[in-house]
Amino acid sequence: MIDLQRNFEMEKKDITILGIESSCDETAAAVVRNGREVLSNIISSQIEIHTVYGGVVPEIASRKHLEKIDDVVRMALEEAHCTYEDLDAIAVTYGPGLVGALLVGVAEAKALAFSLNKPLVGVHHIEGHVSANYIENKDLEPPFACLIVSGGHTHLVVVEDYGKFEIAGRSRDDAAGEAFDKVARAVGLGYPGGPKVDKASKGGNPAAIQFPRGIVADNPYDFSFSGIKSAVLNYINKARMTGEEINIPDLCASFQEAVADSLVSRAINLCRERGFRKLAIAGGVASNSRIRARMQEACDEHHITFYRPSPILCTDNAAMIGCAGYYEFLRGRRDGYELNACPNLKLGER
Repeated sequence: MIDLQRNFEMEKKDITILGIESSCDETAAAVVRNGREVLSNIISSQIEIHTVYGGVVPEIASRKHLEKIDDVVRMALEEAHCTYEDLDAIAVTYGPGLVGALLVGVAEAKALAFSLNKPLVGVHHIEGHVSANYIENKDLEPPFACLIVSGGHTHLVVVEDYGKFEIAGRSRDDAAGEAFDKVARAVGLGYPGGPKVDKASKGGNPAAIQFPRGIVADNPYDFSFSGIKSAVLNYINKARMTGEEINIPDLCASFQEAVADSLVSRAINLCRERGFRKLAIAGGVASNSRIRARMQEACDEHHITFYRPSPILCTDNAAMIGCAGYYEFLRGRRDGYELNACPNLKLGER
C-alpha cells in the first residue's frame, strides 16, 4: 500500500475537496473532508426529462448540465458551510461517460481551479464508484474485491491500493444495467429500468421462468448479459404471438435472478480463489434489492465481509468523486488545464 500516512502528514491536517460529477444525467457537486467525511452532496437529477424519451438523450443532458452546474456547486458550498478559500483542491470526473456531459463538469472544474489557484485532480468515474464504499465504511481499506455494476459498466476488480486496480473480469457485451433497461422497456415499465424491474419483481416467483446464465469460456470472471436479455425478449415476443398472458412480476423476478446468479457466483469465486475476506459492490445496479440480498447471503455463507454503499451513493454523485479525488491528491496527482473529457477512458488509464 502506498504510504498515505506519510503523504498525509506532508499536507494540511484537514484536506477539503470539492467534487464535481456530470458524466451522464446527474449534475452533482459535493464537499468532502479527508476523503471520508461528506459535508455536502448535491445532486440535480434529469430522470423526469429523459423518461419521456425512454433513455438519456446526450444533447439534452449536456444542456441541462450547463443550466445547473453553477447552482449545484454554490449549493454544495453553502450546505457544507464552506467558502472557495476553504478548498484544497477541485476533483472532477473526466471519463468515462457522455462526452458533452463530461465537458461541462471538466470546464467548470478547470475554471474554478484557475480562478482560485487550486490544484485540479481528474477522477475516473469507476474509481469514484469504488470509493463510495469508503464513505460509509470507515474501516474499509485495500486490498479487497469489488463488483462494479452500472448502466454502462460491469467490472469485477481487485482493489490493490487506493487508485490501483486489477480487472479480473468484465462484461463482453451488454452491461447489467443496460440489460435491465432493455427488459424494462420491452415489458412496458419504462425508464429507468433498474428500479422499475426491482419493484415489479417483488410479487414475482424468481424460479417461474428459466433464463440462461451467460458463461464466457476463456475467463471465468467475465460476464455476458446479451444472452439473458435476448432470451427475455424472445419469451415476450413468443407470448405475444401466441396470445399468452405475460406475468410481469414473474418475468422480472426470473430475469433479475439470472442476473444476480451471474454476478454473485463470479464475485464469490474470485474471493475464494484469491483468499479475499472483503467484498464490496458499487454502481447504480448495486442498489438492486435482490442482488444485495443474494450477495449478503453468499458472503455470510463463505465468511466474507460484505460492503455496500447506501442507494444514494450507488447512483452517480459527487461525494464519491470527492473521496476518490482525495486519495488521488495524496498520491500526488495534479492535472493541468489541458485536462479533457475522455468518454472511453479505461480503468487504470491516465
